[in-house]
Amino acid sequence: MKEVWVFIEQERGIIHPVSFELLGIAKKLALALSGKVAGVLLGYQVELLVEEIFSYGADRVYLIEHEVLLYYRHIPYVKGVSELAKKYQPEILLLGATPLGRDLAGGVATQLETGLTADVTELTIDKETGHLLMTRPAYGGNIMATIVCSQHRPQMATVRPRIFSIPEREPLHRGELIREQIEFKEEEAKVKRLDFIPKEKMVNLEYAEVIVAGGKGVGGKEGFGLLQEIANELGGEVGASRLAVEAGWISYDHQVGQTGKTVRPKVYMAFGISGTIQHRAGMQNSDYIIAVNTDPQAPIFKIADLGIIGDWKKIAQALLRALKRERGFYE
Repeated sequence: MKEVWVFIEQERGIIHPVSFELLGIAKKLALALSGKVAGVLLGYQVELLVEEIFSYGADRVYLIEHEVLLYYRHIPYVKGVSELAKKYQPEILLLGATPLGRDLAGGVATQLETGLTADVTELTIDKETGHLLMTRPAYGGNIMATIVCSQHRPQMATVRPRIFSIPEREPLHRGELIREQIEFKEEEAKVKRLDFIPKEKMVNLEYAEVIVAGGKGVGGKEGFGLLQEIANELGGEVGASRLAVEAGWISYDHQVGQTGKTVRPKVYMAFGISGTIQHRAGMQNSDYIIAVNTDPQAPIFKIADLGIIGDWKKIAQALLRALKRERGFYE
């Protein structure tokens, strides 16, 4: 029976949400192939995570535990995943397009001598051939390319976080646990962690519940200062269009779109963003979209739940005043 594998990314015993998102899409792919979904979990003393993996749809979990796998290092993790794949021959292997997932995927694909499609935004099964169709942006996001790995297995892809929704959790769902023993030697890892220094707070666009985004229409860095104030009041993050980032008004970490980050907030506010197809592809699955623009023909209004035609700055300032009044009222 064909299996669709999902690498379960975890750090310090906490599973990255992208792994649950991948289990959801893996279930759909497996159904199309009349196959099963399997999670691949590496680490040390992480067996307690297995039930959680089952609850999000896995039919099987392959578990490798070893002291060398306590924290992520390229060589031992590549060895572990590659040896599993060589033994069990999965049809598809999916990883999150995170810094860890991207690093691991390249090494595994090399060991398995198979293809790898990076930063995928859509996955489907070709009904005639059974091949995995992997779609991703190309040429700076100006076109969407669909890639097929017809001659080699597994078919591998890294998938951007927030492209797919997290499936509904089923606490009673259980599957088969397969424990694999692979010999690892500390000296083979080539890298040793001496200390761990947490980074300062990073922009968490992918999993923000509220995003206040600005485009070319905000006019400069000062405009993003105002948007940051609104985001602070709402407990959200600041997003940006590609043009605003390229103008140097805000860093790339804030960019939303095909060449930036894909987001699914509960509320997405777009100030001065025209809404090109590249930008919409990164935020159109938001629960509620509010767009503010002076151009009534701006494409962003086609997907907005609430559209406001007017001066973005006046509207943003009025919103900020209202938010501060409301906060003061409840305090």
